[in-house]
Amino acid sequence: MRIAILSDSHDHIPNLRAAVTYCNAYSVHLLIHCGDLISPFMLNELAAFGGAVHLIYGNNPGDQHLISSWSGTRFPSITHHGILGATEAGGLKIAFQHYPNLARGIAEMGQFDVVCCGHNHCYKVEKIGDCLLINPGELLGKDGQPTFAILDSHSREVERVEIGEPFDLKK
Repeated sequence: MRIAILSDSHDHIPNLRAAVTYCNAYSVHLLIHCGDLISPFMLNELAAFGGAVHLIYGNNPGDQHLISSWSGTRFPSITHHGILGATEAGGLKIAFQHYPNLARGIAEMGQFDVVCCGHNHCYKVEKIGDCLLINPGELLGKDGQPTFAILDSHSREVERVEIGEPFDLKK
């Protein structure tokens, strides 16, 4: 199973749209957004993904009421988890938390196969014990190239995907 991990889109519609388009075109089955989506109108972009979406708040939570109340109702494919999410997919137990230091602590507990985070806008994949800690970087493109990650649940390999200009996707 291919799982997309995104974070820190900060209301950048074109980059989120490009990531969702990529995921739909390249057989991604599940999408996890690790926070800082911000505005409820971004849920429209996530809902265009052809599979299930899991979402948490970041440090820029936006309109919490609309995001949480529309997830699962107006947008049935989107599950909103608050500030900490967990799911099982492709035989993996996956947790997601916006802050890298808290995500590291969750990974060190050894209860998950994969822990995902965001916040610092820096792409990084590391192994902590038997757990993969994945920060997909930022979709915004403020501090560098907009990126996200694709995890293959069977091989546990992580692919970095960059979004270029204009909306060009390159590996």
